[in-house]
Amino acid sequence: MAKGTGTERGGVDKGTVELGADLVSGVSLPAAVIHEAPLAHNLAWMQRFTEVHGARLAPHGKTTMTPALFKRQLEAGAWGITLATAPQCRAAFSHGVRRLLMANQLVGQANMAMVADLIAAGADFYCVVDGVDNVRQLGRFFAERNQRLAVLIELGVPGGRCGCRSQAAVQTLAEAVAAEPALVLAGLEGYEGVVHGEDPAAAVRDYAQRLVETVLALESAGRFDVAEPIITASGSAWYDLIAEAFQAASLQDRFVPVLRPGCYVVHDHGLYREAQRDVMRRRPDLQRGLEPALEVFAQVQSLPEPGLAIIALGKRDIGHDQLPVVLRRYREGGDPGEMLSVVGWQVTKLMDQHTFVHLPGDVDDIAVGDIVAFGASHPCLTFDKWRQLLLVDEALKVKDSLATCF
Repeated sequence: MAKGTGTERGGVDKGTVELGADLVSGVSLPAAVIHEAPLAHNLAWMQRFTEVHGARLAPHGKTTMTPALFKRQLEAGAWGITLATAPQCRAAFSHGVRRLLMANQLVGQANMAMVADLIAAGADFYCVVDGVDNVRQLGRFFAERNQRLAVLIELGVPGGRCGCRSQAAVQTLAEAVAAEPALVLAGLEGYEGVVHGEDPAAAVRDYAQRLVETVLALESAGRFDVAEPIITASGSAWYDLIAEAFQAASLQDRFVPVLRPGCYVVHDHGLYREAQRDVMRRRPDLQRGLEPALEVFAQVQSLPEPGLAIIALGKRDIGHDQLPVVLRRYREGGDPGEMLSVVGWQVTKLMDQHTFVHLPGDVDDIAVGDIVAFGASHPCLTFDKWRQLLLVDEALKVKDSLATCF
């Protein structure tokens, strides 16, 4: 029978898992698990949303760094994959991703050399710039290698992260790019996730409008070196507002609008679940919405006192910017279709490899070894704890083992 590597984590080999194995019987836990049905739904949902709004999708790969998921995103119609660092770009390229959008500044000669190798190997690569010093460094480095580097100017916000703080600064930087023969100004980039205020939705709309006005100003000034410049923004919380702004300006007629959400692929049970509820409130025409696909399964380790269960799960296994959510419970070796009650169960504390769960007073059927499924907030911070994740079907049968490349 075909085998897939099981749940290696942190350099510890946890053995192999038979494909077709039952998750509640014979699989070493804890294990990070992706459910096939919601995964397939999310892939199709976001691709359809993007296309309906006249945009392209370049999912942020840093969320999962899972080549098998990159492949499925591209097969679903994604234009490319977004990454955050040169090593991430190299990893994605080595697994077949040819169009790489590095939504970050490229700094440091070692990283520049890595990108130069990717370009030489045929990568369609883009990065962002927001300062004259970096533009000159890049121009000099790639000129020495007789290569041309495609760059996008980043538009930021005061008090935010990276990016030019004004349209005037953008125009000045465009002049600096034009003075570097090795650089090609290919578009404008932004990130609305750093926009805040008393009315964040209104602030994001204003920022999206600034992106539109800035890209049109650059076009009017003849700054772009490509026939169809890219305009790109959008994380996983406000993608609807960015898409609407790009569509309302009819940017798809002269530009390549690109959305970059990453967490949508498996969604979550915390931060992005709340963000998705806001999207659905703003857009009641959208149907069904995204669904959580990522969970971590672990076992009851100890019942040291009434009202307390200690689960063999910790910060090394699951994201913890919010406490994990108890979802379901199974009896080890039992029928995966028979779920035990977790009503009133609440995570109260997370340590490196232990989770404290408060139990209501009427719980009398819990046993050491019971298997508990947990949901997490912010999937990026769960994926990066695992070298392998298990893909399972609705009957909790293991369909595949998905390797990560962090």
